[in-house]
Amino acid sequence: MPEAEPDLVVTLRPHPGGPYLMSVSGELDYHTAAQLRAGLEEVPLDQGVSLIIDLSRLTYCDSTGISILVGADHQAKASGATLVLVGMNADIARVFHVIGLDQVFTCYGTVDAASRALRI
Repeated sequence: MPEAEPDLVVTLRPHPGGPYLMSVSGELDYHTAAQLRAGLEEVPLDQGVSLIIDLSRLTYCDSTGISILVGADHQAKASGATLVLVGMNADIARVFHVIGLDQVFTCYGTVDAASRALRI
């Protein structure tokens, strides 16, 4: 019996501090990327909108997932919105560093730290 694909769970809600908060948990890869795309389509990345993407429960991210996050960042910057990442585990943070994305994305350790920074 073949193993089921690991699930990816994407939830979106306003954070009490003001920005949208998207939590991503599970494995983000070619097979689960549609859930992240669908979640991002729910956020109106317009001038003045802030989006915090919480990756603290993300256990794996392949090039498909990275491409989606880069695309969302480009869209946010083009429209005047702000997108930040929080809570990357050491393995995912290392990949972002190796490919230079730590210089592209603004990253914080926690949702509260990101929310405080976005209120300034």
